[in-house]
Amino acid sequence: MPFKFQLSDLTLFSVSVPLQMRSMSLADRTAPAASLAVPADAPIDASQGYCVRALPITGDMPIISVVGDFLCYMSSQYRHCFIDLDQPFENYEKKFSSKTRSTIKRKVRKYAEHCGGTIPWSTYRTPDEMRRFISAARVVSSRTYQEKLLDAGIPSSAEFIREMEALAADDRVRAYVLFDGERPVSYLYCPVVDDSLIYAYLGYDPEYMRLSVGTVLQWLAVEQLFKEGHFKFFDFTEGESDHKRLFATHDLRCATIVWLKRSFRNKVLIHGHRLSCQLSASLGDTLERLGVKARVKRLLRFAR
Repeated sequence: MPFKFQLSDLTLFSVSVPLQMRSMSLADRTAPAASLAVPADAPIDASQGYCVRALPITGDMPIISVVGDFLCYMSSQYRHCFIDLDQPFENYEKKFSSKTRSTIKRKVRKYAEHCGGTIPWSTYRTPDEMRRFISAARVVSSRTYQEKLLDAGIPSSAEFIREMEALAADDRVRAYVLFDGERPVSYLYCPVVDDSLIYAYLGYDPEYMRLSVGTVLQWLAVEQLFKEGHFKFFDFTEGESDHKRLFATHDLRCATIVWLKRSFRNKVLIHGHRLSCQLSASLGDTLERLGVKARVKRLLRFAR
């Protein structure tokens, strides 16, 4: 594989494993893999193997297999959604059905009416602006279920703020906040990798869910990005969701693949992680069949 790896840790079944890791970007233009081969990069002493995120693949592959001296674990397979920004915004609008386009615009109008006719929102891109962005974003993030239950809100550490400011100094970040008067209600944070904006953090105040503030902010930001004409892709990265599929123009079949040195310990880690994922998926399917999955998700969003 013609790219460099960095040594980092990957958590498998609550155990941290040192691996040589690489995340593929849309700019890599890598042909989809039809079969799995251990990366050719020389192993590092501290490493237990390799991990490649967002690797394009031609189709479904074995979840667990043996490749040479390594256990190969396809920990996730998904549609990697992205927006092609290299076109007029009018062409992008045409990708939506007339019904969907009307629904989105109605949500934008509804929020404008809620705000008295004009939607207050801001774009942040300079180092000075990043401080104001994180202050507003943290107000929203502290209210989200992602932060309360999953510890997955936007960070507030000094290290993260320094990183934001460094990216802003190189014009390699865009951030957005939607307001209701002076109150921030949704945020979107997108660092730049190569010619792509990365969908890193999105959050919204659960009290404003009925007003679809996450959708409203995404639409306003994307429209502005098309007019700016500075980037080629808006990359929704790993995982699938209705939100990503709604806004995306394209998707690639991708996978996160882990190669671990063959050992009893690593075999236990892989199968333990796989079992944990299966149990989680089974629970979700059971709640869906019982007709209570949406209710449970709402309860989690508003959990204190």
